[in-house]
Amino acid sequence: MDVPQSPQTTPRWVDQYLSRIGAVRPVAPDAAALSDLHVRHQFTVPFENLSVHLAEDIVLADKPLVDKIVGARRGGFCYELNGAFAALLRALGFTVTLLQGRVHSADGGLGIPYDHLALRVGTSDGTGPWLADVGFGDHGHRPLLLDARDEQQDPAGTFRIADAPDGDVDVMRDGKPQYRLDPRPRVLADFEAGAWYHRTSPASHFTRSLICSRLSAGGRITLSGSRLVTTTSSGERQVTELGSDADILAAYRDHFGMVFDRLPARRAVTAQ
Repeated sequence: MDVPQSPQTTPRWVDQYLSRIGAVRPVAPDAAALSDLHVRHQFTVPFENLSVHLAEDIVLADKPLVDKIVGARRGGFCYELNGAFAALLRALGFTVTLLQGRVHSADGGLGIPYDHLALRVGTSDGTGPWLADVGFGDHGHRPLLLDARDEQQDPAGTFRIADAPDGDVDVMRDGKPQYRLDPRPRVLADFEAGAWYHRTSPASHFTRSLICSRLSAGGRITLSGSRLVTTTSSGERQVTELGSDADILAAYRDHFGMVFDRLPARRAVTAQ
């Protein structure tokens, strides 16, 4: 059982982070607090890969990750979002372990090692361990019980943790495998090769498209290049083609709270 320790003091950035996601400091690092923080994070901090195309550096360390999400009011992809969320949870007294995952492809294969970063979280009420993941894009809204093997209901669908070879587990959504997790603890530096691959390889889906997406009150809102897509909780989609650079920049500002001085545009990446 992962039993967290209550922090003696918390740095100023913790309150700024909580304000960023519209949360108040929890009374205790329990399961209810974790679920609330998890949902609020996905409503306010977008899943986005724009740093890849803006040629911005991505540094896998607590301070630069928090600075990006809190100070610059940006989002990021899994290494950044779950990395920063881990720093927040630890500062609030949760016990957090970084886990490496490999994403399942449509053809049944697995991505590279350290393809994905997710979190094992211990709470003060002893209800976990929990799988927390605010960095997989369109995924579960709430944390999942990591050791349970029955179905777990979520607004995004029916999830299940299934045993996989070599002690790993598969995260299933509506019967389809999403990613495979290795239960051994990792540190942020372990994910640098995976982050480098996704930033530089023409085989990475992050170099092939622009994406910015977050949960919304009615479902989900996504901006991909010049295409704004709103999806309802029932699966209905409305697609709007934005006609000008000014319209795209306004969409980033109005829907995601991100202000740019230049338009994020897909950057050509060639094999190295």
